[in-house]
Parts: sequence; structure tokens; C-alpha cells
Amino acid sequence: MTKYFDSLETRSDDERIADLSKELPSQIQNAKENSKAFQKILNYVDYRDVSSLEDLAKLPVLRKSELVKLQAEDPPLGGLIAGPVIDLNQIFQSPGPIYEPGMTKKDWWRSARALNAAGIGKGDIVQNCFSYHFTPAGMLSEQGILAVGATVFPAGTGQTELQARAASEIGVTAYIGVPDFLQIILDKGDELGLDLSKIKKALVGGGPLFPKTRESYNDRGILCLQNYGTADLGNVAYETIADTPMIVDEGVIVEIVTPGTGDPVKEGEIGEVLVTTLNRDYPLIRFATGDLSAFAPGKSECGRTNVRIVGWRGRADQTTKIKGMFVRPEQVADLVARSPEIRKARVNVTRSDNNDVMTVLLEIEGEVNKDYDSIVKEMLKLKGDVQTCAPGTLPNDGKVIDDQRKFD
Repeated sequence: MTKYFDSLETRSDDERIADLSKELPSQIQNAKENSKAFQKILNYVDYRDVSSLEDLAKLPVLRKSELVKLQAEDPPLGGLIAGPVIDLNQIFQSPGPIYEPGMTKKDWWRSARALNAAGIGKGDIVQNCFSYHFTPAGMLSEQGILAVGATVFPAGTGQTELQARAASEIGVTAYIGVPDFLQIILDKGDELGLDLSKIKKALVGGGPLFPKTRESYNDRGILCLQNYGTADLGNVAYETIADTPMIVDEGVIVEIVTPGTGDPVKEGEIGEVLVTTLNRDYPLIRFATGDLSAFAPGKSECGRTNVRIVGWRGRADQTTKIKGMFVRPEQVADLVARSPEIRKARVNVTRSDNNDVMTVLLEIEGEVNKDYDSIVKEMLKLKGDVQTCAPGTLPNDGKVIDDQRKFD
């Protein structure tokens, strides 16, 4: 393992701007010429006029809702990929449903830089606890693990006792997955008297890493860093030093804009994250993630020179990630529509013992005895504490998802 994954990470500002002036118009040209959807979206755009961040800010924003609409009109991928669907190696599905393409090209989702920054490389055995089912998280991470020369144990999610026993017997040295699940594995290992002391590194994503969780790993001698990415874009940014701003990956361009617009905010102001990917196969241009963040001033002490973001600061809409899974307002609306006696619903998200807790409040008309636990799990795809109450009990504030977790 080398300190830096490649020379792109340590470019000067002038070098990065010069490279961008070539890469950005080339990607716009690629999108216009090879993607049916972007032929329409960027119809009026001359790619030669888009060679800087200022030029990019003049282009339209692509939102998830538009992506869903495009995919419904032109299944399965909405004509957004730069080429025919038959050339893809994989197609994934995320909640929505939203479909994402996949390729088996080396580090196609760009997760290797984050892994390298976390000290993971040749000689490591990495327990990959991201899901391999439907969503691309497992394969996304596996490609990066292989790209840095490490060995992957494709563990996936769940089965805590088997996870702990395998980690001990295989001699796992690193973990990758959602922040909380490693603690669950470690606790199970302690309960079973297993030796998990070889685990010294962790790279976590798919949800916020809370300070107490990171501290508990540090107490066990585990360096835990976090990265930020999406199923649509792959890796976007990553920590190189614990509890410092995340460095933007060299394969994407990040903008922070006023939510609901495409207008950039001032440095340090929280806004919505827009990402333009330089991936030639899937050229998403000004894709609105719905996540809130802000640019951090200065450069990293690690020597990498790209811009930094402060990490996840919530959602531009009420969509919230709970236990690594998105819960969307549309799902709550579907829950209300599921049974006529449900007048209103509200999802509260809190933390307890370093774990996410989802409480679902249902206003019920009349005395109805139903298994609302199973209905909630079916509609929200997660288990929660379900509580019923009389009509008029819930606040009239427009919220259907109330994230009460503290991220500082």
C-alpha cells in the first residue's frame, strides 16, 4: 500500500483546473452524443462552452424524481447510460424503485481511494458487510477492495453470530459496512469469547458515524474512517484523518447549492450536494443527491489537495437514512393509504445505545386491531416501534419524517 492511490490526489489547484477544462467538456460531449436522455436534457448546450465550475453551474439539475420518471418512460435505465443496456455487466435496484447500472471494470465505482486512505491494502482480509442483494453497495465495495490488493470476505448483512465466528476464524483485519454493524459483530464476539483483535481498520458508510461509535472503535484499537457515496454515483468523498472533513474523490465534481435550486452557496454554508461524475459509461451531470453538506476551508494535512466537504448534514427533503436504508415521504404516504383507518402517520428517528431507533406513530380512526408491525415493515422495509394514537394527536407541521438524531 502506498500513501496515495495515484498522482491525481496531490495535483496543484492550477493542475486540477487545467485538467477539468479538458475533462468536463469531453464528458458533456460524451453525454450528449451517447445518452438518449442527455441529448434532450442538454439539447441547447454546446459542450465547448462548459469548461469550468462556473460554466457547469449554468446547466440544469437532474433530480431523483426525474430519474424515476425517465426510467418509467424508457426502462430500465431511462436512456441515461452512454451506450446500449446490453453492454452493461450488472443492473441493480434501490428503493424507489431506482435502477442503477454496474460494470466489472476495475474500481468502476471509485471506492479504492477511500480504502487506501483508511490504510487498507495488500495483506488485509476485509469483511465486506454491505449488501450484495439488489443494491450495488456490496459489489461497489468489493471492486475497491480488490483494486487496493486486499482479500475480500463477501459477508453481506445480518447473521451476526456467523459474521463474528467467520471474522475470528478467517483472521479478518478490516471491516467495511454501515457504521453500527461492526459494533454488533464485536459485541457478539465478546459474548462468544472470540478473538477479533486482528480487526484494526474500518471504513464505514451508508449512514452517519456518530462520535460515540467512533470512540468505541478507537478504544479497541480500530481506526475507523468514513466515506460518502450513493448507489447512483459511487464514491463521492472520504475521510483520510479521523473526524476531519471528507476529501472529494478525483472522479467527480461536487457543487453545494441552495436546496431546490442549482445556485451555488458561499463556502461554509450548508446546501444540497450536486455531483457530476466523470464516469464515461454513466455520465450523470449535476445530479442532485438530496443530501446536505458544506465545503470546508483549507486543505487536508494528509497532503491530498482536492476540496473537502464537512460530511452529511441531513436531507434537503424529508427522506432519511435509518439503519443504512432510506425511508422516503412517499413510503409513509403509501403506509397511510394501506389501511383506511390510518388517518395520519409520522416516523420519528432517534438514537439509543449507538443504534438508530425508528418509532412509527399512527393516528387510527376507531378501534381496529391489526398487525401494524408487519404493515410498517412491509411498507418501510424496516422494523420499528409502532405506536397508535387518536386522530388529531400528531403535530400539524407538515412533517411525516422527523429525524431527531444529533450529528455533532
